[in-house]
Amino acid sequence: MTAGEAAQGARTWPAISLADAHRALTAPGAPFEMEEVAIDGFSVRVWKNAPPTLRDVFTRARTLHGPKTFLVYEDDRATFDAFARASLAFAHELARIGIAKGDRVAIAMRNLPEWAAAFFGTVIGGQIAAALNAWWTGPELEYGLADSGARVAIVDAERWERIRPHLDACPALERVYVARATGPLDHPLAARLEDIIGTVADWPALPDRPLPEVELGPQDDVTILYTSGTTGSPKGAIATHRNATTCVLAATFGAARRALRRGDALPVPGPNTPQRATLLGVPFFHTTGCHSLLCGAVQNGIKLVLMRRFEPEVAMRLIERERCNTAGGVPTIAWRIVEHPARERYDLSSLDALTYGGAPAAADLVRRIKEAFPKVAPGCGWGMTETSATFTTFIGEDYEARPESSGPALPVCDMKIVDENGETLPPDAVGELVVKGPNVVRGYWNKPQATAEVFVDGWLRTGDIARIDAEGFLYIVDRRKDMLIRGGENIYCIEVEDALCRHPAVVDAAVVGLAHRTLGEEPAAVVTLRPGARASEEELRSFVAAQLAAFKVPVRIVVSEEMLPRNVNGKILKPELRKLFAP
Repeated sequence: MTAGEAAQGARTWPAISLADAHRALTAPGAPFEMEEVAIDGFSVRVWKNAPPTLRDVFTRARTLHGPKTFLVYEDDRATFDAFARASLAFAHELARIGIAKGDRVAIAMRNLPEWAAAFFGTVIGGQIAAALNAWWTGPELEYGLADSGARVAIVDAERWERIRPHLDACPALERVYVARATGPLDHPLAARLEDIIGTVADWPALPDRPLPEVELGPQDDVTILYTSGTTGSPKGAIATHRNATTCVLAATFGAARRALRRGDALPVPGPNTPQRATLLGVPFFHTTGCHSLLCGAVQNGIKLVLMRRFEPEVAMRLIERERCNTAGGVPTIAWRIVEHPARERYDLSSLDALTYGGAPAAADLVRRIKEAFPKVAPGCGWGMTETSATFTTFIGEDYEARPESSGPALPVCDMKIVDENGETLPPDAVGELVVKGPNVVRGYWNKPQATAEVFVDGWLRTGDIARIDAEGFLYIVDRRKDMLIRGGENIYCIEVEDALCRHPAVVDAAVVGLAHRTLGEEPAAVVTLRPGARASEEELRSFVAAQLAAFKVPVRIVVSEEMLPRNVNGKILKPELRKLFAP
């Protein structure tokens, strides 16, 4: 049955199979036509009509959406044209001080309009943007700056105070631009970002500078986004322009597929199509915030409404004021909106989608969204830093029918389940998820051994335990990696365990994840103290908080009089430890 026949007859769902929808959308001449290209010696399907680079995304946005509002933050508002002028001003500053194609430029700040301008000012000139976690402590930021070899950093006032004591340990760093500094910058490396691009209010009056004269192609590196491994050492995933531009089409593909599955006509944006607005609830330094939401908004002319930090009532007030159509990012945000007691005080009628990924989502969340907002489509997806964000995605009826699933892969992507020997398993068998596609990064920055272990014969070993049903819908079962996700933030257990073991009273430590209805998981720890030593739970939590970002600090710590249980290979039996936290 075609979409047109479904629309004319009785309304049934789905009007078309998933496979037929993908064939229709990717056929020759279709909006999501595909072609095969060679990437690092392997044949990979790509979107034929995807922008070649993020510079092409940038120039397209200014041409098509120049006068539209792009960034909203508190009292600041910037159009696409004003944002473009600020980005070009920063690109020319980088060229002026000798920062060349391939050099790393680190960005460490909260979600500010300046983050977006610094990012695009970097990538349109061919430099690599190393986006550092703004929640990191000073030592963690030092690691990111030193590991990436960044020659330039852009920070806000809070991050400046954190990194200033660590600058001597970052020998490659030549300049630090500080945004919104409130006091004097008495350091030879420091300069005010406003001296280069002005305040957001100044952006419309900035000179209209030309694009930097540098040759860029799809396989040039564009970002380094940090993810941690089970060794506890953060790894910089190196994404190319093609990786990023593959993801900017994911949301529009998902909307088109949903239309066909519903029996609707394909959405065709035109000059009179109302501008969409998104409440940004996740950080720009995450691959979702950077590749999917920031770059996707530039590609599609979407207004991004930024928040200093996510607070439910502030979020609902902004949705009402800015008439936001979408919100979410991680399941926690959706939970906090739908369950907030003040929700009905606000006009949230502009919302038509609540989408999320990056953390385990309870199947019950779909039901709660539909109860609170009957006209809102819930959406979910799976991806990781190494897939440049979106790999699987679905929204609306497909998700409502399979609330335990993470959706089907994008048509340009392949995924399979393998056993311990790497043999492909049949549908619904459980094993390790391995994936391949044009959004899979090319490896880890300066870590060849880790790259060789994870990227094998063109496939990415995800470390996730999963199954794929006969129709191609993915179900994440567990994680092989010793990791948990708290409200969208990765926490690698060994990193927290190492921090605990630095305490003079601690001889052994293990971290486990405790299920949490809205955050997905929270970290908890079990420690064994040295004979005769004493340490309270609060003392240990404070000790970890002095070393690591706040979201990594265990919410509970149990002191065990016995050594932690281990198997014959010396591995801690964490399922046994979880029993200590049973309600």
